[in-house]
Amino acid sequence: MSENNSENSSAKRRPIHIKMKVGNVEFEIECDENQVQETVQKVLSSVTEYASKAVTAPLERTQPPARAETCRGIVERLWREGWFSEPRSLSDVHREMDRIGYHYDRTAVAHVLLDLVRDGILTRDGKPRRYVYVQKRPPSPGG
Repeated sequence: MSENNSENSSAKRRPIHIKMKVGNVEFEIECDENQVQETVQKVLSSVTEYASKAVTAPLERTQPPARAETCRGIVERLWREGWFSEPRSLSDVHREMDRIGYHYDRTAVAHVLLDLVRDGILTRDGKPRRYVYVQKRPPSPGG
């Protein structure tokens, strides 16, 4: 009769439901009351083992992400850095932009240089197709 009594009491028991979060790992456990301690210990040891493993970072891209800078912005940055303190040809400017990772068409660079001459930032000397560009005024200390 005691065996039958034990079956009746376990049939009345509802499983225990536990939600846990350890670090960035969340999990839920559902078990009988007499299994809680053993089950939680197993889960925690698994989580601890998981957390102790070195996380491997995704492979780095071979190319840096695209930088959204305008051609004019790059040429102005060169001017702010004092790069135009010496006379520079269109080829010099185009080559320097390529060197620092910005690949613009030569005509786009030529248009920007002309705009900066018109804005009074640069001046140009020489003959057409052989102009050299130099800063007309130095950049202001604040930018």
